[in-house]
Amino acid sequence: MRFKIGLATVITLILSAYTPALASDMLIDDFKLQPETRWRFFADTVMGGKSSGQVQFENEEGHAHARMTGNVSTANNGGFIQIRMKSQDAAPENTIGIRLLVRGNDQRYFVHLRTGGTILPWQFYQAGFDVTRTWTEVRLPLTEFKASGPILRNVPRASSLTSIAIAAYGRNHDADISAREIGFY
Repeated sequence: MRFKIGLATVITLILSAYTPALASDMLIDDFKLQPETRWRFFADTVMGGKSSGQVQFENEEGHAHARMTGNVSTANNGGFIQIRMKSQDAAPENTIGIRLLVRGNDQRYFVHLRTGGTILPWQFYQAGFDVTRTWTEVRLPLTEFKASGPILRNVPRASSLTSIAIAAYGRNHDADISAREIGFY
C-alpha cells in the first residue's frame, strides 16, 4: 500500500521541524495597527528630571516598529525615558516570560512591568537586556525581573500585569532602541 502526502503537508512538516516552537507564544503588539493609541512616551521630566526623547512608529521593509530615541540624564534625580502600554489582555496562564524582537545602538535597555501590586508611581519590576544593530529576539523570564523596592513580591505574577514598558534607564546616555514585536512566552 502506497502512502501519498501532498506537497503542502511536506513543506509544513519540514518548516515545523526547523522553526522554534512559537505556538505557546502570545503576541502583545507588533506595532502594525495604530500603535500610537496604545503606547505612550514618558520621561523623568514628570518628576523634575532632565531627560528628553520621543517615540516614532515607523515601517521599514514591510515591518512596523516603534523607535524610541533620546537623551537620558541623571541630573536633578532623573534618569529615564520609556514607552509604556497598559495591558489589554491577561497573560496566558502558563506565561513564564516576556519576548521581544529588538535592535538598537549597542546599549543596555530594560523592560519595566507594573502589576496590581505596584501602586506607587516609582514601583515596578525590571529586567535588563542588551541590543545590537540587527534585529534580535530577547527572552526575559519573569524570574529575572527584580522588584524596585522591598514591599513588592520577589517575582511578578503574569496574571496581575497592568503595563509593560521599554526603558532607557539609570545612567547618562543617548538612547536609540526599536521594537518590532513584544509578547509573552
